[in-house]
Amino acid sequence: MRDGESDDPSTESGGEPAVTDERRRTRHRDQGRRAEGMDPERLRYFTQPAEGTPHTRHRRRRSAQAPGTTGPIPGLTPATPPGQRATPVRIPPGGQIPQQPRTRPVPPAADGQTEARTTPRASRPAEPQPPQPAEPHASRPAERQSPPRRPVPPREDRPVAEAETDTDFIVERRPAPAPDRRVDDPRDADDFRDVEVPEPSSAQPRRLRAARTDTEVRALHDPGEDDGWWPGVDDVEEPAAPRRPRRRSREKQKQRRAVVAVAVVFMLALVGGIGYFGLKTLGVFDSRKDYTNAAGTSDVIVDIPDNSTLADFGRILVDADVVGSVRAFVDAADGRPISGGIYKLRTQIPASTAVEMLTDESATHRVGRVVVPPGLQLDSKTGIDGKVTPGIFQRIQDATTVDVNGRSEGVTVTQLEEAAANSTPEELGVPSWAKEAVESMTGDHRRIEGLIAPATWERVEPQDSPVQILHDMIAKSATMFESWGLLDKNNSGLQPYETLVAASIVEREVRHEEDAPKVARVIRNRLDRDQKLEMDSTQNYTADVTNIDVHGDAYKADTEWNTYRYKGLPPTPIASVGMPALEAMLDPAPGRWLYFVTVDTAGTTRFADTFEEHKRNREEACDNKLVSTGCQ
Repeated sequence: MRDGESDDPSTESGGEPAVTDERRRTRHRDQGRRAEGMDPERLRYFTQPAEGTPHTRHRRRRSAQAPGTTGPIPGLTPATPPGQRATPVRIPPGGQIPQQPRTRPVPPAADGQTEARTTPRASRPAEPQPPQPAEPHASRPAERQSPPRRPVPPREDRPVAEAETDTDFIVERRPAPAPDRRVDDPRDADDFRDVEVPEPSSAQPRRLRAARTDTEVRALHDPGEDDGWWPGVDDVEEPAAPRRPRRRSREKQKQRRAVVAVAVVFMLALVGGIGYFGLKTLGVFDSRKDYTNAAGTSDVIVDIPDNSTLADFGRILVDADVVGSVRAFVDAADGRPISGGIYKLRTQIPASTAVEMLTDESATHRVGRVVVPPGLQLDSKTGIDGKVTPGIFQRIQDATTVDVNGRSEGVTVTQLEEAAANSTPEELGVPSWAKEAVESMTGDHRRIEGLIAPATWERVEPQDSPVQILHDMIAKSATMFESWGLLDKNNSGLQPYETLVAASIVEREVRHEEDAPKVARVIRNRLDRDQKLEMDSTQNYTADVTNIDVHGDAYKADTEWNTYRYKGLPPTPIASVGMPALEAMLDPAPGRWLYFVTVDTAGTTRFADTFEEHKRNREEACDNKLVSTGCQ
């Protein structure tokens, strides 16, 4: 029972008729119709009371205003001090709430009167009727009333809550503080703590739970919407919005399936490709075609790079139509090593025949392969035994001359001599450290003697001109000499070209490599003494017949290469210089030797500091019948 109300349940205080079950049901239906078309976020309903209990539905409370006034809320409702209950405002029977310019019809109440809820937008303003002020309860002391507080202007980023009126109570709601505002003042705390709602049918008041703080309300409500409402015990939950189909999850699943499918396809392609190329490398898919005519059909020149595998050989030969298939050639080779180079072969021959031609020890089918041993000269030489030693020019001619289907290719010795004698040092590839000496002997092909290093020249192209052939060999030889230390490791005291000339004498005089540094020291000592070298090798360079036992007219030959006649080094090297001879001349052995002589056919060499000692060593050579000149 509320304070100041009669015990008669049929009436309420102030003469207001009691709320019957029929009227309660009618009111809920009216409220449902009135809620249609309104913002669901602005409406908050409470659950229906239990059967037989009065309808004590709470509404949002407005800020403190003068009795009988309506319209926009000028400020927030001051907070009720702790321990003091909020005083509900009762509308006496027959009272009306002032209306705003815009009205919304409300279903008629039980007494036949029509209530209106106002909004600021109205085309026809209604005449407000001042409601009768609610009388304070007789048993409630005056000091329990909330003191007026200074109104606080509403936030600009949030509309002020509209007043929702009913015939029972008007409950005003205060907006929640801004997110950056700390509620430290106890006056700003929630006005609602424990609210007792009097019930006519019960002697004991029913205690509602304390209202949540604004922070809790914001946590329960939408974080992005701060309208200041607080849930009550009888609040009705809003209907849940229909769930959208999980389209994004389905799209992600489709994307994952697509990625997995692409990965599977890629892996299958990778494994298949690796397997295919592996089997192809093993020759599983190769053709085994092979020819049967060993004579073949025509000549063909095939150039096979160095360090080629048997499969590389097979592919090149298949492209040249020499063999029928790579597999047939690999099977016929059976793992035998084959050197790369230029070969003259026949087309459409059996793979076994091709392997025999490529591995022939006599190199009959090799083209352009020139072997230059150390000590070899440009011109061919005939020895005392009548044996002819082909010179470098002759070997180039033999290697490049080839008959291809009745057409001759290659260069001749005469062409090579002409190119060596009259071409410019630049055209011949002469290095800068030998250019001056070569230019001084223009017209003599021997001016490039010693500039071709001893090596096996695998590819001297038959189609190249003599000048091009000589240029390639001289330029590559200069690189070899420099790599052996001719420019940066020269301790001989001679210029690079002079060192090469002296090294060529060492090359022709020495039969054992360990004697080379001593012979180099003899040359160096004689040059320092301005003594004639008197080397048999230099005299034999221009002789028609070479002979280790120099005698007769050989001593008297008037040539610049005859060191028995002229002092100092000859004008050019006298042979091709190998690396041991060059290194020996770059760093001669220490000693005072001035003479040396070979005493037997095995190449034993004796060295002497004096001429008397040298004569005794020479007698040993005479005893061994190696020499006869000067013997007693």
